Amino acid sequence: MCGRYAASRQPEDLVSLFDIGRWEPTEALAPDWNVAPTKEVYAVLERPVKDSGSPEPVRQLRPLRWGLVPSWAKSPDTAAKMINARAETVHEKSSYRRAFTSRRCLLPADGYYEWVTARPELDLEQQGRRKRPRKQPYFVTPADGSVLAMAGLYEFWRDSTLPEGDPRAWWATCTVITTEAEQAPLPSADGGAVPSSLADIHPRMPVALPPDRWDAWLDPRRSGVDELRALLADLPTGRHRAYPVSTAVSNVRNNAPELLTELEAPEEGTLF
Repeated sequence: MCGRYAASRQPEDLVSLFDIGRWEPTEALAPDWNVAPTKEVYAVLERPVKDSGSPEPVRQLRPLRWGLVPSWAKSPDTAAKMINARAETVHEKSSYRRAFTSRRCLLPADGYYEWVTARPELDLEQQGRRKRPRKQPYFVTPADGSVLAMAGLYEFWRDSTLPEGDPRAWWATCTVITTEAEQAPLPSADGGAVPSSLADIHPRMPVALPPDRWDAWLDPRRSGVDELRALLADLPTGRHRAYPVSTAVSNVRNNAPELLTELEAPEEGTLF
């Protein structure tokens, strides 16, 4: 799954990276090194500009709330549980299938966090001293320092309890599409601080689309399920690196660049 990530790039940089045609400076978000569900995040999407008079889709940078609320939902209470959609079934599930064919987006990130639970047999000295399993966070990021463009979906939900015209009546929400984690070896995997593959950290990972698939994924005029599913499959491997970071990231109230600092060794001991 993807339940926490970092997104610190300035909107001006994202506008250039994704060839954005429209964005509102008034909608700028602060850099966030500990993005959690229900927070507002940047999304790149293509749709006609409201009240523009043109039906042509325009590539936009928009803030969306992370945690998708289907248009037919009675309330937004399930948003925090719908932060991820599985690539294998996203075209079938009632919560996602309409968005899959018409409301796709990219969610730019520096990388994402995943937690590894220590195996007790690798740290016998600590057995019996803790009531809870030890968990060490790892940060997964593009090895070349580029942006991580996570495939996502977005939706609009109308709060029927609020009057027409109330700006709070409409929710714009999103979800991250995930897939099976890569088995390919990671750079500098030494069996100690660094796992041998992303699958060793967690069985799932976000679908990170390479630039040559961005246009096709964002184009709302593409609606063929088979064609869209193909964009999520057979992704190039070996594009990421992973390293241990401070357990401070486990507390959502902590938010600073230091959360991305690479540790020489896991705080929670040898895990692999």
